[in-house]
Amino acid sequence: MALTITAETPLQDDVRALIEELNETLLALTPAEFCFHMTVEQMTGPATTLFVVRDEGQAVACGALHRHPGGIAEVKRMYTRLSHRGRGIGGMVVQQIEALAREEGFAKLVLETGDRHPAAWAVYERAGFTRCGPVLDYPDSQWSVFYEKNLSAQSAAA
Repeated sequence: MALTITAETPLQDDVRALIEELNETLLALTPAEFCFHMTVEQMTGPATTLFVVRDEGQAVACGALHRHPGGIAEVKRMYTRLSHRGRGIGGMVVQQIEALAREEGFAKLVLETGDRHPAAWAVYERAGFTRCGPVLDYPDSQWSVFYEKNLSAQSAAA
């Protein structure tokens, strides 16, 4: 397994296919009105950096940093193909996202994930995220689980 993780444009056929697979997976578990997808086109803006994991050139996982005002950044579009799960790839992507957020001076990372994604919860909890109430402008619902990680306090303690 020769993995690479780089910031890439989502406007590539294989990355589009990966994002489509992510969307299909989420829609199978969560009602559409509670799936808060960013489209590939939305991810091309300057507020978002998409990290793509490749195994020998094939796109197998992704995750994005989405910047918000007020020192808050959001983890978005996290996904690892079934063929590559259980190898710590999600954690590696979260590390890249967090490193970029710290480098850019964000005070906090937040995220919304589904109520049927225990593997995702494990990735976020291992990375030091804690559950919290609704973040940003997400509605409070039975379908969502929210996490946050304070970066400024940890930067000061490091």
